Amino acid sequence: MRKQTGVIASILACAITTATAQLPDWTPFFTQINQEVLTHSRAYSTLKEATSTIGHRLTGSANGAKAEAYAFQLLKSYGFTDVQYQPFEVESWSRGTIAITTGPSAAVQKPVKSVSLAHSPVKADVTAELADMGNGVEEDYTAAPGKVKGKIALVYLGVLPGSKTGTPRLHRSEKTAIATKHGAAGVLFINTVDNGVLLTGTASVTGKLIPVPAACIGKEDGLAIKEQLKAGKVVSHITMTNFSGKIKARNVIATLPGKTLPNEKVVIGGHLDSWDLATGAIDNGIGSFSVMDMARTFKVLNLQPARTVQFVLFMGEEEGLLGSKAYIKAAVKDKSIEQVRYMLNYDMTNDPKGYHTTAAESKELFQHIGAIAHTLDTSFANSFRNEAGLHSDHQPFMLHGVPTAGGDGGKLPNNAGACYHADCDNFNLVDEKGMQNTVRFSAMLLYGIADAPELKAKHFSDTETRDFLIKNNLKQPLQIAGEWRWKN
Repeated sequence: MRKQTGVIASILACAITTATAQLPDWTPFFTQINQEVLTHSRAYSTLKEATSTIGHRLTGSANGAKAEAYAFQLLKSYGFTDVQYQPFEVESWSRGTIAITTGPSAAVQKPVKSVSLAHSPVKADVTAELADMGNGVEEDYTAAPGKVKGKIALVYLGVLPGSKTGTPRLHRSEKTAIATKHGAAGVLFINTVDNGVLLTGTASVTGKLIPVPAACIGKEDGLAIKEQLKAGKVVSHITMTNFSGKIKARNVIATLPGKTLPNEKVVIGGHLDSWDLATGAIDNGIGSFSVMDMARTFKVLNLQPARTVQFVLFMGEEEGLLGSKAYIKAAVKDKSIEQVRYMLNYDMTNDPKGYHTTAAESKELFQHIGAIAHTLDTSFANSFRNEAGLHSDHQPFMLHGVPTAGGDGGKLPNNAGACYHADCDNFNLVDEKGMQNTVRFSAMLLYGIADAPELKAKHFSDTETRDFLIKNNLKQPLQIAGEWRWKN
């Protein structure tokens, strides 16, 4: 049996070698990357420093500006001569006060722990009955016409246990848009995490103020209210104040010119901003600070692949992908968008075991890169996933035909998923080894894409982009978000 297994392995190895015969052997470069990151990575230490000296990194806040300056100076210190701010104007939102009560009538109420969601109104004072709208997808509303009109929609953030197969997993902003369309006077989201953890984030698909208040309550409180609604009427009183106004924010961009194809560009980025309930160590410190350490690794090793590489720290992701939209707007205006051959996005990526991409044509290239990584560390499984999704900084690139990719298959450390957008997203959740692995395996992917003799993944035309989005079932959520620019 062992002999037979060995023969099969030899055949497979031969097949892989033949399939990738036209691709370079990047082993010497990947070996250097591997050794450098394992020995000198600064991803963990710089994230620790930033979370302790800056705190949260909310776009438009004083802390946000400090984070932008920190990233700029850090990239400069790594030896980049071309580091630039890309300023853009955003509708800044920050929370003020909130109080939510519920009870059998407006006169009999008790407080419920809650947190407001961006971009709720600057001021709201709503008293209305609650209407249980289940998962908050379109079908929940069409099944009960008029049920939510003038009432506050009670909506589960994820998909309720026992829901029918195929229930869409919509973003909270999309669920808010649906509720508002059907006449809801407000939206109360039930978190999916146990023990009263509250989640914040935007409830706006546009990054602009929504017309009704939106808030999150704990899972236990929310499920208890659902049971109360089965027995009779439940009234809720929502009061909140928030701030909204135009401010300036800045992406930070470090450029490494390509050696032989300088007019072709690979963008690698992650959002630097975070919500203000904690320090955003996981979302997205582990992604953005890993990107900066990839930049350091390229500079210290004097790596210069064929294509130009841009390392980008986006601001405003949490408030509606504002920084990446600003990047694309500028690229479309100066026509440099046609130069972007690939975009790699690192948002809460940790300890990847493989790679993912929107472009199936890249499988041979990605598996070739991963096979070399596997020889350096067998813990890297070299898995491959071809899939397209929304709601991070790759989205504006994808909507303009750019193939996107990133690390895949890793798990968040220390039960960090429970602290998503919550007040427990702090540095104690971060795993140093996980960040190291993100940096070294992703730096290999970046180098391989930027240095490949040919990229089979093409930059789609507008029509091809539309067809691609339809094929990947992204038309409906984009229509809800008002980002479907096609007539059909």
